[in-house]
Amino acid sequence: MFRGNHPTRVDEKGRLKLPAEFKRLVDEKYANGFYITSVDGDRALIYPMEEWQRIEEKLARLSSFNPTKKKFLDRTNYYGQSVEMDNQGRVLLPAMLRDAARLKGEVAVLGNLTHLAVRNIEAYRKELVENPFTAEDEKTLDELGI
Repeated sequence: MFRGNHPTRVDEKGRLKLPAEFKRLVDEKYANGFYITSVDGDRALIYPMEEWQRIEEKLARLSSFNPTKKKFLDRTNYYGQSVEMDNQGRVLLPAMLRDAARLKGEVAVLGNLTHLAVRNIEAYRKELVENPFTAEDEKTLDELGI
């Protein structure tokens, strides 16, 4: 499972070097292929191809007329590209997504169990302050048994 925050940098060519903790997990569990996408343009979501294929399999079972499926696919296809990790552990972030999410220089690389999220570090810090964890959030987690 991917967990934690490992800040790093996106270089001038738009490449993100996977932090060592995450690269180690990729090397142990996955191949070098990834699907990099976004649903909102605020963050890059980096899925090992095996994990993305699990999502696609679930989507394929839904009706082609399902409006949420179409909305999700419209966005993940608009921002998404399949990429390969190079020998130095870098992945090229899609230019359209890189620009939309302002992924240049220092970024936060966050583990989200089966995938990574890459955020503009300043925008992420601001969001954490503006959207604090509330008693209602605690109640919801309790109801889920967490």
